Amino acid sequence: MRLYIDPGTGSMLFAIVIGVFGVLLYFLKGLIVKLRFLISRGKKTAMDASEIPLVIFSDDKRYWPVFEPIVRDLNERDFDVVYMTASSDDPALENPYPHCKAQFIGEGNRAFAKLNFLNATILLSTTPGLDVYQWKRSKYVKYYVHTMHAPEAGLPMYEVFGMDYYDAILLNCKHQEEDIRALEKLRDLPAKELTYVGIPFMDEKLKKVRSMDPIAPHERTILLAPSWGSNSILNRFGEEAIRALLDTGYHIIIRPHPQTFQSEKEMIEKLMEKFPNSDRLEWNRDTDNYPVLARSDLMISDFSGVIYEFAFLFDKPVICALQDFDKSKYDVWWLDTPTWKLEYIPQMGAILTEDNVSNIKSLIDSVIEDTQYAENRRNICKEVWLYPEEGSKRVVDYLLNKYQELTNSEKTPEEEV
Repeated sequence: MRLYIDPGTGSMLFAIVIGVFGVLLYFLKGLIVKLRFLISRGKKTAMDASEIPLVIFSDDKRYWPVFEPIVRDLNERDFDVVYMTASSDDPALENPYPHCKAQFIGEGNRAFAKLNFLNATILLSTTPGLDVYQWKRSKYVKYYVHTMHAPEAGLPMYEVFGMDYYDAILLNCKHQEEDIRALEKLRDLPAKELTYVGIPFMDEKLKKVRSMDPIAPHERTILLAPSWGSNSILNRFGEEAIRALLDTGYHIIIRPHPQTFQSEKEMIEKLMEKFPNSDRLEWNRDTDNYPVLARSDLMISDFSGVIYEFAFLFDKPVICALQDFDKSKYDVWWLDTPTWKLEYIPQMGAILTEDNVSNIKSLIDSVIEDTQYAENRRNICKEVWLYPEEGSKRVVDYLLNKYQELTNSEKTPEEEV
């Protein structure tokens, strides 16, 4: 009989093994430090040459666009960074920047095992859950900094405790600071360092949008861009939504989330067979989604982050399929303040429901023609996206200043002379 260990127990056992290994490693390093102290007769020894000044950790290759502007700015300032990725095919591994050393550190627990004993001054990441599950704070990393990977204002939409154990968080709007401070007070956590920097990857995307050729006059085009999972549009409305869209007479583009083709293969294949490509409908799976966004006049989505790119970068109207949202596993559950996403998205466009999906043409027309929606989304964009086109500079300014602060504090008066 084969021994079966469920994922939860496996995770716990892994954490125990890592913990024991960490204690032994910490003991040995402590012993080495004491020996050095005795050999040097109490004089301060130089910093361990193995300490990396700055590490960027990415748990997935899709976050390279988040970090590349920062890496490029660091490179221009001749500051070395080690980029650790959990994706073996991460584009960062082939990056062109001389001051960026990228390395694949394994997937899942293998990556966390390396990070848990990392020796670095600063670690920058967009991954939540530090010191919650497998990823533990290393005793040899002086400072953990989190940066955002979506233009949302709602940090509490991370799973519970997602941000609690970072030392600093780089923000793009004031809503985030208010929510973080409220969670710190509720959980009696030490105050994190919060710095407003903007959104570097959105700055890059804005450059891309501005460089695109103007779109020629075309028939009204509607983009259906759902996320995946049980709450997605295709699972909730399925055939009814597609049929209603085709009945509008407009040109329809459906661009499913890539994960749909893996996790919901049977469902998506049935829909594509029932509604094949035609002069009125196209299924889009292009790697680059910007040409599709550029030629669409309105987007219909659900909880996909692309809705913000469409509204903020292309300044176009949206319809969103929000439904009763289970907050229980998210940080937002702890707060009495309104959930940013649920409060602001209805101001940028209409909400698709079971009651109005059959009348979707009227919904589309009203959202496109209502100037109030356009004014709202522009105001919300300004509120959410501070310091446009300054993001990477502000992030790197912060990182270099923090590095200087952390390393200067280690010097003795003799070394500073």
